[in-house]
Amino acid sequence: MSFPNVSADLIWEVTRSQNAFLVKRKTTGGLRFSRDPYNLANVHSRKHAGFVNEKAVGVVPNEKGGVQVITKKAGAGNKPLTGRYTVTYGGNKSARKTYKNIATQTAKSGYRADLRQTAVARASAIRKSQRPVKASPEKKQRGNAAKKAAAEN
Repeated sequence: MSFPNVSADLIWEVTRSQNAFLVKRKTTGGLRFSRDPYNLANVHSRKHAGFVNEKAVGVVPNEKGGVQVITKKAGAGNKPLTGRYTVTYGGNKSARKTYKNIATQTAKSGYRADLRQTAVARASAIRKSQRPVKASPEKKQRGNAAKKAAAEN
């Protein structure tokens, strides 16, 4: 959101208790999470709220593998389509190159250093979740009695 006369802190104070991205869970002791695509930590707090800040970074999984880095342009809050810049890093690219490009993209655009580290951590978690699951090896029989029992069956 970008309003010339309204600060980001005021927007947060108005929308912190009720917004479309807020997820409240009573079963986990009242924890509050966020589904904001610009929220890298998925924590409902002013520090991580991407919809409030002028500049924000988001890392989401790509449909065909890999990750997409979404950045929010400053000064384009009232134009959601043109205020969004997306870069896709495919699954065929090495993980180190992907992480380095994400770090340099956020650094050259002037984003906070803590967001840079969190963006790389989120991209790493997404890439790890996209790996195929290895089949667990078959358990070996231990001892003579177990081997005899397996041979009889």
